[in-house]
Amino acid sequence: MPSHHPDGCCTLHTVSNWTAVRRDAGFEGPALALLSVIMVILVAVIVCGNALVIVAFKMDKSLRKQSNYFLLNLAISDFLVGAFCIPVYMPYVLTGKWMLGKGLCKLWLVVDYLLCAASVFNIVLISYDRYLSVTNAVSYRAKQGMAHFAVVKIAVVWILAFLLYGPAILFWEQLTGKSRVPDDECFAEFYYTWHFLLSASAVEFFSPFLSVAFFNISIYLNIRQRRLGSKKESYGEKRSESDGLSMRCVQRSRLRQDKKIAKSLAIIVCVFAVCWAPYTLLMIVRAACRGDCVSHHWYEVTFWLLWLNSAINPFLYPLCHSSFRRAFFKILCPRQRSTIPLTVHSSSTHR
Repeated sequence: MPSHHPDGCCTLHTVSNWTAVRRDAGFEGPALALLSVIMVILVAVIVCGNALVIVAFKMDKSLRKQSNYFLLNLAISDFLVGAFCIPVYMPYVLTGKWMLGKGLCKLWLVVDYLLCAASVFNIVLISYDRYLSVTNAVSYRAKQGMAHFAVVKIAVVWILAFLLYGPAILFWEQLTGKSRVPDDECFAEFYYTWHFLLSASAVEFFSPFLSVAFFNISIYLNIRQRRLGSKKESYGEKRSESDGLSMRCVQRSRLRQDKKIAKSLAIIVCVFAVCWAPYTLLMIVRAACRGDCVSHHWYEVTFWLLWLNSAINPFLYPLCHSSFRRAFFKILCPRQRSTIPLTVHSSSTHR
């Protein structure tokens, strides 16, 4: 996830203090080389991991279900983070100076904020989709082949993600009549406006986090209720042996699948909180006190946690699905797959 707010690590100081902070942020010698290698590795993991999800979706038609379109959308947003946002930011953080001009600065900020917000909203959409699959299974399965519903939801995600920060980045300077960004810096004008950041954070972090937590808790409660109901049934009246056995097998299979969904969503909530909460809280605090109460280095650490989320997502979401794991295996190990006996492969595809 994200490349969120690269400008964020560059602001919340007064303009007079800011230049000195950025010069201190430059690196030399071994530190410069080490950080460069770490950043290149991060870019490679983000790009390759999310590209694998995209290629798998394109090559394997069995993946083209409504729920998987949301995973694809998340992979695209995270892929662009690694392919565009981080590479553009690397010279800036290593040298302490923005050398690409005002126009590219605006473009970079718009794209970075857009991708980061889209990544968060995609996580909410994925969690909501999993919630429906557990709590309203019959209706959910009936709509799995209707891709146009997924396309509409995805379009809404991108529109909302742009509207959250895009207009403010593009037109804040015109509305206030002045710019606070020096020529060798690149950060959003509104980073000195704590009430705007608080409002945006409510939409971008607090509401999504509460929503994902709610979906996770609801799924857990639903599974727990069904498990207790299943136990009561087993001690109730006896049905015909064949019907009872068949029904119990279906219930157990569905329950196991829902438990896996619940576990994956629990991980999602934890990872989302770890990657986003520190940055969001420090961003608001630093905006309120104009950078005087939080060390710049702590802010930088929390900022990079956002980009780390884009490296985690391709492993966290698709790898929780056996269909994606099979698709990855086909792509990464084509020769080994060709040596698998036909009977084994056929049986695995029907699981």
